[in-house]
Amino acid sequence: MTLRNRVQPDGQILAVQSRGMFTGNRGILHTSDKIMGDALWKHRAWICCTLTWQNRRRPVMTGRNWTELFFLDEAVAMAAGHRPCAYCRRVNYIEFSEAWGTKLKAPQMDQVLHAARAINGARKLQTHHANADALPPGTFIKADDIMLVTQDAALPAIPQGYGAPVPRPTGIVTVLTCVPMLDVLRGGYVPAIHPSAQTPLFT
Repeated sequence: MTLRNRVQPDGQILAVQSRGMFTGNRGILHTSDKIMGDALWKHRAWICCTLTWQNRRRPVMTGRNWTELFFLDEAVAMAAGHRPCAYCRRVNYIEFSEAWGTKLKAPQMDQVLHAARAINGARKLQTHHANADALPPGTFIKADDIMLVTQDAALPAIPQGYGAPVPRPTGIVTVLTCVPMLDVLRGGYVPAIHPSAQTPLFT
């Protein structure tokens, strides 16, 4: 059975066969029979973790510790509001913290991120509008499709990867990546992108 544990750029969680490049969590979201409940989060420390850590393996959605979520790549995780884990991805966490621009500890960053990404009681994440020309590479937007913005193009996003590049949109667009994450991208943080991307974030 394909479990519903794959997070999309808009924060929704779908059943997708492939796991993607990263895992992470938002608390205990499943029941004892591995079925996801209605809640999209149970705490504010939304993290993005490596799939491989000290050769440890564990079956997903077992016990009552946390619900293993999966992401196509790190850009998707950031759009969905997840920062690098300070434990299993220490180097990336330090780079993320430096790109943040102020010396905040993880709980402080989580508080800022949660205020910018979550809509309490709505079971969905916030969006906002911005001029596409001002968006940094690594941003996700929603037009007719959900797309990843690169320096010179946009990549339509599907659960299995990315479609062929299309011209980068212009004008005002709906942005899925929250403002603090945009600032981190502008600060120089470069997220890991899925190999299906036919063009890099930067040229």
